[in-house]
Amino acid sequence: MSQSAPPPQPQSPSRPEAQPAPAVQQVPQPADGKPFAQQAPVAVPQPPAPSRGNVALGLAAAVVAAVAAAALYGMIIGFTEHEIGWAAVGVGFVIGLAAGRLGGRNPVLAVAAALLALGSVYLGQLVGEAMIGADQLDLGFSEVFFQHFGVVQDAWKDAADPLTFLFFAIAGWAAFSGARKAAG
Repeated sequence: MSQSAPPPQPQSPSRPEAQPAPAVQQVPQPADGKPFAQQAPVAVPQPPAPSRGNVALGLAAAVVAAVAAAALYGMIIGFTEHEIGWAAVGVGFVIGLAAGRLGGRNPVLAVAAALLALGSVYLGQLVGEAMIGADQLDLGFSEVFFQHFGVVQDAWKDAADPLTFLFFAIAGWAAFSGARKAAG
C-alpha cells in the first residue's frame, strides 16, 4: 500500500516557485462511511504503578507523616489548650496509612509505625506546650521551643496525667492497625 515518491527535482536558483507540488496520497474510505472503523486499536502506555512492598519507602513515608502529624497535633493542642483524643487517633492512623500503603505487608512497618506514632504524639504535645508557654510569656514559639526546651519538657511532665498516656496508647494502636489494614 505504499506509493513511491517521485525523485527530487533540482531546484533552479532563479525560480524557486517552479517546484512541483508534493504528491498527496488518497486513503480509501470504508464502505460504511466510518473512516476509523478498520484501524487497529492503539495501545496507550499506562503510568507506572506506585511502588508497593518497599520497606525503605514505607519507613521514609512514615517518618515524614510523623513529623507533619506532630506539627499539626501540636498546633491543635496549642490553639485549644487541650489534648484531643481523636487527634491522637488521626496522628496514628496517618502514620500507619503512609507506612502500609507505600511499604506493603512487612510486619516491621506496623511496629515502626506504632513507635513513630508514640514519638509523634510526644513531639506534638511538646509543641503544644511550647505554644501555650509562648502565648503566656509573650515570646515567640521558636524561642521557647528551641532555647528553653528543658522548660518545655518540665511543663509537659507537670501537665502529664493518665489521659496523656492513654493518647499515646491510642495513637500507637491506630498506627499499628492502620499500617496492617492499609497494606491489605
